[in-house]
Amino acid sequence: MSETSRPPLPPFTRETAAQKVRMAEDGWNTRDPHKVSLAYTVDSTWRNRAEFLAGREAIVQFLQRKWAKELDYRLIKELWAFHDNRIAVRFAYEWHDDAGNWFRSYGNENWEFTGQGLMQRRIASINDLPIKEADRKYRWPLGRRPDDHAGLSDLGL
Repeated sequence: MSETSRPPLPPFTRETAAQKVRMAEDGWNTRDPHKVSLAYTVDSTWRNRAEFLAGREAIVQFLQRKWAKELDYRLIKELWAFHDNRIAVRFAYEWHDDAGNWFRSYGNENWEFTGQGLMQRRIASINDLPIKEADRKYRWPLGRRPDDHAGLSDLGL
């Protein structure tokens, strides 16, 4: 796989859109900003909450800041809708701050891809909910979510 092609490619089917979503989830669960940034075009534009980014280097810097603050980050994404070169996703992730306070962050993303399967636009809306450590639902070892772990719908999220 080269940096200029990231299968599956649009136009998406339900199967290939779901595959793209899982690949994105797996990438983000590595918490490796450089690896994650390669799924985006070099001039990709983002809105993440109220922050606007442009380009891979800005994405890397953003993700470095994010994962320095959001410790023990674990994410689940779920396909919401798709059409041609666009995918809508809902997600939730759990993390704690450096004081040990746990959160579950809920959100929606809209993605737009190039014909080569790289994301050229990402629009994310996210809300943070403080939770007790005992209320966590994501307890797999850091990294990729196991295939047999429940998804968002199965968890009632």
